Amino acid sequence: MKLGVVILAMFAAALPLWAQDDLPKKDGADEPFDVEPPLLIQNGINEEVYSTSQSLVPADVAQLEKKLESARRSAISAQRLVKAGILAKVEAEARGLRVARITAELEEARLGQAKDQLVLRQRQFEAKEIAKNEVDSAAAGVTLATETALKAIAARDTAELDAAKLNLERQQKLLSLGSARKSDVARAEAKVAELAAKTDGRD
Repeated sequence: MKLGVVILAMFAAALPLWAQDDLPKKDGADEPFDVEPPLLIQNGINEEVYSTSQSLVPADVAQLEKKLESARRSAISAQRLVKAGILAKVEAEARGLRVARITAELEEARLGQAKDQLVLRQRQFEAKEIAKNEVDSAAAGVTLATETALKAIAARDTAELDAAKLNLERQQKLLSLGSARKSDVARAEAKVAELAAKTDGRD
């Protein structure tokens, strides 16, 4: 499955281009293809943040939502820039990959938020401050957030694997033209193997 299909299916607002070409990766690109998975959001109970007198949206979730919106706009604008010859396709592809990464990070943060909410609701119920149905609602929220996060993580992993495969193809073409080293191809092959193993491990 090509990255464009994955991004289109999971995130309709972002439609990066995934055309096969011989362009090498440009120095300073927004997202290099030698990818590393983003750090997981650490969960922690913060009853002050989740109190009824304050916003139920933690700062990290709100920041990630803004970051994702910006990344989606950037991915969409990349199409026009590529057509105008201003932006290389490899950079447009990197912008699409960034959408997948941020989306997974955001959904993991939302899952952490849902888990914290459930713990808080359970404590409130034990203190006889709320009814049992509010605990059940929070538990359902954790279930839904878990499913959403898993889908986003799977989409990110697929996107990163597709990007690594495309980079390998480009390195192999460059090597055949005398513009790359065997060590570059070897590193690209190792990255594909690493990401493929991680993706297979989730199945």
